[in-house]
This record gives sequence, structure tokens and C-alpha cells, in this order.
Amino acid sequence: MSRVRLNSSPALHDGGFPYSATVSAGPLIFTAGISPLDADGAVIAPGDVVEQTRACLQNLTTVLAEQGASLGDIAKLTVYVAERLQADLVVAWEAITAGFGDAVPPPAMMMGVTVLPYDDQVVEIEAVAAPPVA
Repeated sequence: MSRVRLNSSPALHDGGFPYSATVSAGPLIFTAGISPLDADGAVIAPGDVVEQTRACLQNLTTVLAEQGASLGDIAKLTVYVAERLQADLVVAWEAITAGFGDAVPPPAMMMGVTVLPYDDQVVEIEAVAAPPVA
């Protein structure tokens, strides 16, 4: 059972997303920036916001699973997109919501940045997750 409770705000605009998350007592996982890299360290789908977002989510899923957690245990998500257009943030968010399936994505920050660590990398994701207590 997830320790994360997603919260809306009756005082703020209902944008279809939670404004905060409450986590019950227990351990937390703080990830590094998760890049769209394959097992050999090559950038997946160079320059493609949607495919790189999907790859980052898959890599994030792997990292969380190794610690006994899943996407449903994420309390906070930060998505960095190295593109100049707001539309690129929109398509990245659409890929995030698709990656969460029927679940509501956690509170998130979408951020346009100038550059990311790897050549042709345009997306990076970091998360804070609350794995189930054993």
C-alpha cells in the first residue's frame, strides 16, 4: 500500500493535478537526475522529447524497483526539458501522464533548462519516493 497521499486544494484552481503530497512515516528515496540512457550509456532517441521522457520513466522505474518502490510511490517529480518552446514542456507532461497510466501523477515541477549533461539529451527526471514499509 502506498504511503503517499496526493492532495488537491479547494482554494486553488483545479488544474487536474495534486498540489502537494503527504507521506506517512518511513524511508524516502531521493533519485539523482535520471537520464534517457541505454545500458551502454548512449542517449536514447536523440533530441526527441517524448521518447526521452518515456526512456527516463523506464529508467526511473528500474531505479525505484531496485529499492522496492514503484512510480505509484513517488511523492515529488521534477522534469527538466532542454528545449526553448513551452510546447515541448506540454508534450513531455503528456508523456509523463501516459507513463503513469490510470494513476494520477504526483506533484511535479516542469522546468525548461538551457542544457543537460549528454549530447542530444533533452529530458531528465528526478524524483522523491516513499517506498512501502516492510
